[in-house]
This record gives sequence, C-alpha cells and structure tokens, in this order.
Amino acid sequence: MSTIIKELPGLRVVVDKVIYVPDPQGGWAPYRFAYFLTIVNESEETVDIKGRKWVVREKSGHITAVEGDGVVGEFPRIAPGGRFSYNSSHLVTVDAVAEGAFLGVTLSGKKVFVRIPPFSLTVSKHA
Repeated sequence: MSTIIKELPGLRVVVDKVIYVPDPQGGWAPYRFAYFLTIVNESEETVDIKGRKWVVREKSGHITAVEGDGVVGEFPRIAPGGRFSYNSSHLVTVDAVAEGAFLGVTLSGKKVFVRIPPFSLTVSKHA
C-alpha cells in the first residue's frame, strides 16, 4: 500500500533572498549562491518538517538532486501562524534554477509537503 503525501493548503515557502558568494581565494568555479528561505504556516495544523528534496537544473543540462532529513540539521515544528527561516547554499558551474519541496507530518499524522518555488542562480552576472 502506498503512502499518500498531499500538499497542505496554507503552508508555503518564501524565497527571501538569493546572493552570490564570491570565493575568497579568487576561484572561478563552481559558483556558490546562498539562499534565504522562510516556511510560513498559514494552515490550521501544526507541521513537523521531516525532510527536503532539491532539484538544481543547470543550463548545461546537468541536474543535481539532493534529498535529506530535516532542514539544516533541524526538524522544525511550525504551529499555525508560525514560521521557520533559514539559509543554506548551492554550488553550480553555470546559470541554474533550483526548486524543491519540504516534507512534513501534521500532529494528526498526515504526511504533507510544501513546494519550494523555483529561483535562479545566475552565474553569468558574476563570471
């Protein structure tokens, strides 16, 4: 029997900021971009974030998929009206688009997810 994971209305992700982080040693590739995200819970259910999945599609055609437990080593519990903000980074060699999802469980045991909206990692501005 398969487990059904549903998108939870009212749970959303905001891309607060994406910034290029130059290599202090003057290297040119790969390029590092820091991103700042906020998971906002406007639903009526408390959600425990259990994992994440990222897909980074580079203009070259290279695709990187990343899955893991938690969010930056944490397993945030987000109550209705609450939010969780964090930052992390991706490395790319050419212009890319990152997107993904956070996976969670409500206190009632429903498995849910929330999409991370696509955002650009634009190397060509910094190369």
